[in-house]
Amino acid sequence: MKIEKYGKIDSQILVIGCFHGDEPQGKFLIEEYLNKKKDTSILFIPCLNKYGVEHNIRTNHNGVDLNRNFPTKNWELSKKDNFYGGPSPASESETKFIIDIVEKNQPKLILTLHAPYKVVNYDGNARDISEKISQIIKYPVEESIGYPTPGSFGTWAGIEKNIPVVTLELDEEVDVELLKEPVFKIFELLENY
Repeated sequence: MKIEKYGKIDSQILVIGCFHGDEPQGKFLIEEYLNKKKDTSILFIPCLNKYGVEHNIRTNHNGVDLNRNFPTKNWELSKKDNFYGGPSPASESETKFIIDIVEKNQPKLILTLHAPYKVVNYDGNARDISEKISQIIKYPVEESIGYPTPGSFGTWAGIEKNIPVVTLELDEEVDVELLKEPVFKIFELLENY
């Protein structure tokens, strides 16, 4: 499996777009930022779920929600719907790829870009940076997204691995061009984190 990566390979900051293919804002914003800024200290993965983006669906090519496929204590075998966590934890190549990146780089902070809830959600010790991101984008900070997320990346990396994880839930009703200014400011904040 080949997933495009941009930025410093041994970076302490990791930014991931498109866990879900029907949330393409992250890919667009990361690629636009990298077109503007050629040299970055952040490791960007613009699009984790290329198949999902190409088909405008939440899941990957196996019908698995990648954000329910991590080997967490709360992973569970679920029904095959848009939140299907796969036949087993870390069954998907995309999940294995991210696990490998995290284990090799040991980032001190991870930001994932999602949509549509207009919140700055976090897992682990990420409250302070979430507050700073909130000041830029004017979304509220929420420790809980409001529903169970068994096998989620945030639980795996943020809670079980103790790496601060921020999930930026972007407004999908706003033209993505209008998100460039605040999201680029967030990336710049992370460049200096």
